[in-house]
Amino acid sequence: MIRDLPRLLGSLPPRTLPPGRLVEPEDGGPPPYWLSEAPVGAALWSRLRSQHRQSGLWPLLLSGLSSEETRPWADGEVFPAGMSSPDRHDAAELLARWWTAHTRPDREDIRPAAERASVTAPFGDRWPGLAVPGDASASPDESADQYAEFLLFKPARLGLVPAARGADTLAVSGWSGPLNYTNDSGEISAVVRSWEDRFGVRVVGVGFDTLHLSVAAPPTSIEHACQVAAEHFAFCPDNIWQGAGTLTAYAERIRGAHSWSFWWD
Repeated sequence: MIRDLPRLLGSLPPRTLPPGRLVEPEDGGPPPYWLSEAPVGAALWSRLRSQHRQSGLWPLLLSGLSSEETRPWADGEVFPAGMSSPDRHDAAELLARWWTAHTRPDREDIRPAAERASVTAPFGDRWPGLAVPGDASASPDESADQYAEFLLFKPARLGLVPAARGADTLAVSGWSGPLNYTNDSGEISAVVRSWEDRFGVRVVGVGFDTLHLSVAAPPTSIEHACQVAAEHFAFCPDNIWQGAGTLTAYAERIRGAHSWSFWWD
């Protein structure tokens, strides 16, 4: 589908887009996305999001590394050729494997076992399985548009990625934000696909090593939020290790929240 990017861009109505360019990836393949030259407003993002079914282009609000704004998007520091298709992965299997890896003691962890287990209480090192779907309190599209407005309190460029759904943009674009945890964003896309289906998630913003999702059907009970928090810990343990500190504290933060953000150290 990447080869179709120029054709898809050409099918947009005239004067739809601000000045921008196709970006050549570092691994030498064809351009995986189009990038605006300057920051954009939420209205343009929402309009392009609403046209996705017709255009085949999913919009992203793209931000760079704070110290080097051009990385990764403007510099083409992306590797689409090395990313697998999300179709190859099962979200439940990925999360179970990552949970085991992150709850297993390692040589560098000097904390007592009881203290380590308290981080992931009430589950300890037992993977609780996938959380049940949430009940939508808003439409996914409305939630996404509202979150785009919130994210744009900091300027972001517009990216357009040829993808059937927002989750797939992470693999198609060649984004390598979670490199220290997985070097294959096809795996990340597979999990986000599952969240799209169960929680009305939409991919809105992507940074150097950050991911910002809108959520139309968040968990509303603390029990459900704890199960979702377990998935987040497996997916991005830094959210807990370097954030809330414990799974239960993190569950309180995401309970009823209409956005999820992730950061990989």
